[in-house]
Amino acid sequence: MHSPEKLFTRFKTSIADYPLPERFTFPFYYQPHPLCVLAAEELQAHLANQTNWQHNFGLTGDTDTAIGKMFGVLLVENQDGEIGYLSAFSGKMADQNLLPGFVPPVFDMLAEDSFFLTGQKEINQLTTEIKALEADPALAECKALLTSETQAAEQALQAHRSNMVEGRKVRKAKRAASAEMTPDERNALKKQLSQESVIEKLQLRDLKLYWESRLAELQAALDAHLAVISPLKEKRKAMSSALQQQLFEQYRFSNIKGESKGLGTLFAPTTQGIPPAGAGECAAPKLLQYAFLNRMKPLALAEFWWGQSPKSEIRRHQHYYPACQGKCQPILTHMLDGMEVDDNPLLNNPAEGKSIDIIYQDEHMAVVNKPAEFLSVPGKTIDDSVFTRMQLAFPHATGPLIVHRLDMSTSGLMVIALTKRANKSLQKQFIQRTVQKRYTALIDGVLTADEGMINLPMRGDLHDRPRQLVCFEHGKPAETKWEVIARTDRHTKVHLYPKTGRTHQLRVHCAHNLGLNMPIIGDDLYGVKANRLHLHAETLELDHPITHDRMRFQVEADF
Repeated sequence: MHSPEKLFTRFKTSIADYPLPERFTFPFYYQPHPLCVLAAEELQAHLANQTNWQHNFGLTGDTDTAIGKMFGVLLVENQDGEIGYLSAFSGKMADQNLLPGFVPPVFDMLAEDSFFLTGQKEINQLTTEIKALEADPALAECKALLTSETQAAEQALQAHRSNMVEGRKVRKAKRAASAEMTPDERNALKKQLSQESVIEKLQLRDLKLYWESRLAELQAALDAHLAVISPLKEKRKAMSSALQQQLFEQYRFSNIKGESKGLGTLFAPTTQGIPPAGAGECAAPKLLQYAFLNRMKPLALAEFWWGQSPKSEIRRHQHYYPACQGKCQPILTHMLDGMEVDDNPLLNNPAEGKSIDIIYQDEHMAVVNKPAEFLSVPGKTIDDSVFTRMQLAFPHATGPLIVHRLDMSTSGLMVIALTKRANKSLQKQFIQRTVQKRYTALIDGVLTADEGMINLPMRGDLHDRPRQLVCFEHGKPAETKWEVIARTDRHTKVHLYPKTGRTHQLRVHCAHNLGLNMPIIGDDLYGVKANRLHLHAETLELDHPITHDRMRFQVEADF
């Protein structure tokens, strides 16, 4: 274990002209403090030049096995009043938890004397035993025989039922023809046909009994094998659960007040109730924990990505990112308790002082131009939105008003339903995708091609909402057509035509490396924050909900 003094890094250049932070960073939405930027740049220079360990970040050479990493720097004041910084990486790096110059994990699972490795070894041995039993040819034979005999039973019973149907048809025909017979002949025929029906039913009963007995015999043979495996699986499950709970309690996090809480306690009040995989391994908790344990005062925090982006997420080399909500929010909320922290800017109403232009209205519908940074519908903490403004503007409207939405950061055209009948018609048009929409965006980079299509399926990031992921396994289809309308030496202005309407679809399709690989200017989630997100819903074309006349609306972007 490195001493606190070794991990406390002094700046290589004078910081006398830098003002210190007045309050600690709000970790879930921030602009890095200049001293954190300086610390990050020094750490990045170290990453680029060090030779003590090897890790494939995907910056040179092989990108197939590359793993980019999130790094963090924590500006601190040590016990001697000196200002410096601590460094950390998320998870493991170079297959290690401990590397020179970086703070240690809150709990080192990879330590040789770790109960975790011992417990994991026992679980792995049990898994090996289970796999050997499951690979027993006799078990496979039992399963195959049960499957084939079950199919044979179904076929045999279905064949007999088909014969019974045919038999009923034949008997019905014979009864119809018995009108020409004498009474005695008809009675004899009736008796004969009745006996045939009874015999068929008895045969079906016997057939069912046979197959039930046969399948029960085979199921018993299979159960005899499973009876050996099932208890082992239950034992493994119990061992895994106990090991996980023990692990949760080893991950204990402090705050400036000296209060310590384990992962299990911190995540108990959350929706999922248990910590997600990797909780406690991110850079920010590791940095704060080390500072508290070594009596250093945390002043500011910044985290940046180094290396190739993951396949699903959008992470750009050397860009700064906030702490994730799913894994870090419960931990950091506790760890920052008692400290003066920057206000959460997400609680401020960005629509304050802004107005909505109504560019068309009649008794059935309206079309409005929504400003950027303006909610379409009320949020968790902010009510002000297009919906609430439209309630005030159209107090006698009978429709639900909102038919579709734009992202808060996106400006542009929205259609408003003033009656129930209009809402039904407009909703149908959106569902059937007969509404034509065109967006204008300014992206960070110069596209060489003039047009193209992007097909990248998307889903929400369960651990970091509202971010979205590209996911080919569980994502919903998302398709965007694009065309260039202007270029400068640094930026490209494009028209975007979304065929689907996934959350953040245009932002992700522009920023992802399998899309345009160029984020929209001002995208604070997938790019770099600016004065605004340069994305505007420029045109909207639809059928009037009552007259069915085709209508086209357009408002130019102000960028």
